[in-house]
Amino acid sequence: MTLPVAVEPHHDEHLVAAVEGAGGRVVTLDEARVLVWIGPPAEFPELPDAVEWVALKTAGIEDFVSAGVLDGRRLWTNASGFYAENVAEHALALLLAGLRQINTAVLRHWDKDRIDTAVRSLHGSTVTIVGAGGIGASLAPRLRACGARVVAVNRSGREVPGAHEVRRSSELADVWGSTDHVVLAAPATPETHHMINADSLAALPDHAWIVNVARGPLVDEGALYDALTEGRIAGAALDVTDPEPPPTDHPLWSLPNVIITPHVANPASGLTRELAPWVAENLRRFAAGEELLSVVTAGRDY
Repeated sequence: MTLPVAVEPHHDEHLVAAVEGAGGRVVTLDEARVLVWIGPPAEFPELPDAVEWVALKTAGIEDFVSAGVLDGRRLWTNASGFYAENVAEHALALLLAGLRQINTAVLRHWDKDRIDTAVRSLHGSTVTIVGAGGIGASLAPRLRACGARVVAVNRSGREVPGAHEVRRSSELADVWGSTDHVVLAAPATPETHHMINADSLAALPDHAWIVNVARGPLVDEGALYDALTEGRIAGAALDVTDPEPPPTDHPLWSLPNVIITPHVANPASGLTRELAPWVAENLRRFAAGEELLSVVTAGRDY
């Protein structure tokens, strides 16, 4: 029997093609066993009992958790790791742009004396990736290829391919002082809220760059502003902020050692195209009775 799948709240062409390519049939929600949901939490529908699995399009699901959408009656998957290559590439670009002073050259043009003395090399530096899941596994070999030493930080201490060293999240206080630069790739949870704060910023070296490609609330932006203006760290490159977008009068906009990109590490315009092959693979697994990719664990925010 062909697997009936609803793609809501609209029939995205990439996801429809993925469903049909995996042998499924796109149907209305009241006919479905599977729901691929690409809308916001506020519009999430009441689910028929026949829906056995819901696939969400985002890696971060904290808004769905807060909205009370997830239940324990069916399988839920997110997109954890599905966009890792895109995000890792953007994280590396942000870090290199800051270290090589591309941002300053854009603003100040041929200001050689200032730019020349501020340029740093990624080669020989230590970069810590906090939240080293799929993004970390994609970013680590890219950093190694640039000659950096990679420290991966995750909750479990499990091995991360490409990392020279793995530390547990509980050891973060001991990590800050021995790293040169930090890439944030962790989910937004109560434990990670403002993990970059006055204390962690004070522990970092004054040449450190912080790159955030995860969630805005991981960074205390007031403390970050103070550290940047006082020269306690070298710079910050943020693809995510809190709130998004930052208000036009946000003080971070005024700083020459800050790069802000508009949440485009994984561009929304291409999101479903990137998501489609993963949906197809999970549909194949579901139909075959195999374990799905990126199953959301009950009681977790990611």
